[in-house]
Amino acid sequence: MASGLDTQKLDAVFKSRPDILNDIHKAANTPSQIQLFNKIANFVYEQIGDQQQPGSSLKRRRVDIEPSQNGNTPAIKSEITVEDVASENILLEIKDISVSIPQRKKFELCFTPKHIYARAPNTTAPVPGIAYAWKEIEYAFYLPVPEKTQVQHNYVLLPRNSYSLSKSSTPTEDPLVFTVSAGAPKPGSIGGPNANAAAAVSDSYATLFHWAISKCLQAAGNNVQIVAADPAKFHSKVRQPHRPKDPAVHVKAFRGSKDGFLFFLDNGILWGFKKPLLFIPLDKIAAISYTSVLQRTFNMVVEVFTGENGDDEATEEIEFAMLDQEDYGGINESYVARHGLQDRSLADQRKAKRELAENAKGKKGAGDGEDATNGNTDENGMTELEKAQMEAELQLQDEEDEDEEDYDPGSEGESEGSGTSSDDDDDDDAQGDEMEEDEDDGAEDE
Repeated sequence: MASGLDTQKLDAVFKSRPDILNDIHKAANTPSQIQLFNKIANFVYEQIGDQQQPGSSLKRRRVDIEPSQNGNTPAIKSEITVEDVASENILLEIKDISVSIPQRKKFELCFTPKHIYARAPNTTAPVPGIAYAWKEIEYAFYLPVPEKTQVQHNYVLLPRNSYSLSKSSTPTEDPLVFTVSAGAPKPGSIGGPNANAAAAVSDSYATLFHWAISKCLQAAGNNVQIVAADPAKFHSKVRQPHRPKDPAVHVKAFRGSKDGFLFFLDNGILWGFKKPLLFIPLDKIAAISYTSVLQRTFNMVVEVFTGENGDDEATEEIEFAMLDQEDYGGINESYVARHGLQDRSLADQRKAKRELAENAKGKKGAGDGEDATNGNTDENGMTELEKAQMEAELQLQDEEDEDEEDYDPGSEGESEGSGTSSDDDDDDDAQGDEMEEDEDDGAEDE
């Protein structure tokens, strides 16, 4: 170790990263290198401020926060330093885990009595920004990774404030999303005091992580359960070309310009796996509507309660686009109807748009002031979804309808609205009667 290093400032600057300190001491074996590291330490120390004393916390992350109120960003309750998290006793550590959110990299996941955090291999400090308090985890999911030839699953841990239902609010936390294979952990990848207990449930990554996460949540007094997708309750009608025998429990959809996947779960709808990941709890869904119904795709609009400005009935709409038409029935019957969600595909504002479109196409039938949909809601036994499909067919036949309006059938056809059809029918009937009488007279003569 080079004696010329300014260890006081180096310790102050890199106290939360002992791995960096160790690398500096190993690399500082020449006077020029010692001078360089000292300059770096002085520069960073000045940027932080002279008020920061050696031993103080230089890197902080908000982990303890008040529960969210109706989707609004809560106030910070307290701050816990990375050093505090690192000082906790590690109960279990699992190596070589692929994390995709907040960072896409392989880490070691460490379980402590109060936190789960990631750390880089061969280090001892948590990675800044990837530490979560067990008591702040609001939802936990175990979901298959779509479009993978080999079976893989994502664990999704959503702390409070890691998603927002309102466009005016921004999530203040990132969720934790990491991927595991269907196989068992490799030998030597599990460590910590609870490694022996974990070995009994390490037949697969799923049994290991389900056990570890559930135990830590329970110990922290958090009754959150891990929710998995159930193909018996919902699955896509679209066949997976890479695994045709396995039903897909996701539906491909766009949110804005980003493509992702919708999972229809027992406690809500999750869209992932790109940032910002979104979860819509079932009790926050006011209604679901289907729009932009085309021949192959449709859009789904989820109206959600946001509770903005203290109004419990305030709602906003979240739209998912380009869903496959084959998934219409599954979503409407297996999810919307089963959970008793309101279908507002024919709500007033959407019905008005439909009527305007029909009027523009010159549709006839309903009188002045008469609702074109009057009497069709229940009498014909049509669901709102079927009506939306009918609307799509009408739109697709727009050009054909316009051509028919210009077509003159001549004397062989009937003129719509001409007022002469009944007279023609009477003449035909009279001629028919005369022919019958002539036949009868002919029969009598014989």
